Amino acid sequence: MILPNEFYRGADVVAISRELLGKVLVTEIDGARTSGIIVETEAYAGAGDRASHAFGGRRTGRTETMFAPGGLAYVYLCYGIHHLFNVVTNQADAPHAVLIRAIEPLEGIETMLVRRRKEILKPALTAGPGAMSQALGIRTLHNGLSLQGPTIRIEDIGKRFENKDIIAATRVGVAYAREDALLPYRFLVKDNPYVSKGKGL
Repeated sequence: MILPNEFYRGADVVAISRELLGKVLVTEIDGARTSGIIVETEAYAGAGDRASHAFGGRRTGRTETMFAPGGLAYVYLCYGIHHLFNVVTNQADAPHAVLIRAIEPLEGIETMLVRRRKEILKPALTAGPGAMSQALGIRTLHNGLSLQGPTIRIEDIGKRFENKDIIAATRVGVAYAREDALLPYRFLVKDNPYVSKGKGL
């Protein structure tokens, strides 16, 4: 079942970030279907979150997608190299988003290997947000697309992780956010090999 827009439009971005673990991210790009189980996420709580692109209500050409109603893809370029895929949440003008940091591959692994210039399946294929987006074919041209498909969608296949299997940690690369860098807004599946190697604070 494709997650309905209502899933994304709740007010608690941290809860949504956690609930996305176990969901399946699917892309149909360049004639290839690829998918994987989401195993690592990070929540960004909009205007009040110093780590968010929209902190202080900042609206730019890049962040405008975040101010739309939840259920869209927010894709931006990091360091001029990595395309990072986020899920927009909450209602219009509440710029919350969840960064999808890693997936466990399910479908289209051969396509992912080609895109990542890899020979064999190893966790590095989709561990980390830049690697994951490259493997799935997600680029900045997909910014603003509906997550109802057909290009990008997230499905609920009934997979759930128990509390004991989920770790809450600090986010990666947000030391500039001062006290907000200490918030436990990153969620990952314990002992899953596809979780990124990025270290929080």
